[in-house]
Amino acid sequence: MFTGFLSFAQKTGAGRAPWWGLLLVFFSLGAPAQNVVPEKPKTTRILFLLDASGSMMAPWEGQSRWDVAKRMLAKMADSLNAYPNLELGLRVYGHQFPNSAKNCEDSRLEVPFAPRNARAIRARLLTLRAQGNTPITYSLRQSAHDFPADKNARNVLLLITDGLESCNADPCAASLDLQRKRVFLKPFVIGIGAEKDFGRQLECLGQYYNAAEVKTFRAVMSDVIAQTLAKTTVAVSLTDADGRPVESNVNLTFVNNVTGQPEYNYVHYRDAQGRADVLAIDALQSYDLVINTVPAVRQANVPIKAGKANVLTFKTPQGTLFLQSPALAPNPYGTVQAVVRAAGAPGTAVALPFGARQKLLAGNYDVELLTLPRLVRRVSVRQGQEVAVTYPAPGTLNITSDLKGYGSIYQLNNDESQTWVYNLPDGGSSKLNLPLQPGAYRLVFRTKTAIGSKFTDVRNFTIRSGQTTSVGLFAK
Repeated sequence: MFTGFLSFAQKTGAGRAPWWGLLLVFFSLGAPAQNVVPEKPKTTRILFLLDASGSMMAPWEGQSRWDVAKRMLAKMADSLNAYPNLELGLRVYGHQFPNSAKNCEDSRLEVPFAPRNARAIRARLLTLRAQGNTPITYSLRQSAHDFPADKNARNVLLLITDGLESCNADPCAASLDLQRKRVFLKPFVIGIGAEKDFGRQLECLGQYYNAAEVKTFRAVMSDVIAQTLAKTTVAVSLTDADGRPVESNVNLTFVNNVTGQPEYNYVHYRDAQGRADVLAIDALQSYDLVINTVPAVRQANVPIKAGKANVLTFKTPQGTLFLQSPALAPNPYGTVQAVVRAAGAPGTAVALPFGARQKLLAGNYDVELLTLPRLVRRVSVRQGQEVAVTYPAPGTLNITSDLKGYGSIYQLNNDESQTWVYNLPDGGSSKLNLPLQPGAYRLVFRTKTAIGSKFTDVRNFTIRSGQTTSVGLFAK
């Protein structure tokens, strides 16, 4: 019945579980993004999309490609017939009209999905004839109507073809569109009796296999079914800089890199021996893994092998940044925030209030303290260590005049240049109590009633920690 397929799976290790046990484990995968095992086992639906164009009548090792494909497909259906929670369907294209008709809608669902329908598939294959065109794109789009509306099902499409699209359409765009709409998972594509270059135009459809020989076709069919039904697990090991598995308690997100949507969210766990726990992942999708440290680590196209116990290792050494408030009560600033960026990078890694502790990936950071004026500190975060950042206790600027006007405060630098710090309320009262970092400053002010720029008042002053400095303004 299916011994050829079985022996290949065993030799290649396509699935660790024996064939009779594959379906006992595959349906236990959690629902995407929910991480909860559903009450009912998930149904897997496999749609065979079979090429019946005229070229399938070409000879292939003493038989026609069409006869080989039908025979292999019938055997596979027979071998899968007894599995629970599995339904098969058959769509065929190129079989209703001769090639001369150039019919680009020659595609039909010949056997709808149903459990234990191998006999129906085998019987229908016996009556079909290969003769027509190759409307792959149209068939893919039509397959969207073949799968029942069932958000909890795993929809799998297996395309078997010996030719390329012949209807001036884009099957790659159609496949990507249907994957994004979650009509089916990444398709399997088997190119039979073809040269290697043939597959380059079909790789964009999904996971492509080249079956130039009959024995390879048999092996590939087996491998596809093993990947579809076998359980796949992933363990993510988070290590320090020396490769020791000491990091944990970090959010992990497996993002479907076709749809861009998160499929699985986990908070990482490891046991006392440093071993990461094992996660059940559906391998018929491709993922980017986001390790939500600060800043995050992202691995595109994580290499997950179907039917295997995968172990992925990432170095994520972390230390702690402590934003330490100065010993001043009450603090004239109130709550002070800080913006943390990777050294030299424009993007914000995290924004925190003083008094907070934050784990960061080991490395160099620029910490911008939102005091007046703002201060920037370059710090180095080391694995397993804590680094503290603080700022001098501020003083207070007290402007005593009630004159309304316009003005700004500047910091005076050692080279006698000035740096803008603060604008007074536009046209409003200049009466103000403003916390400032210790240092030399300049106030530039013109009253609202002044009739010329020459009436601008310029005052230099000094701010000292914990002290109040008063500046008086007068009309000129």
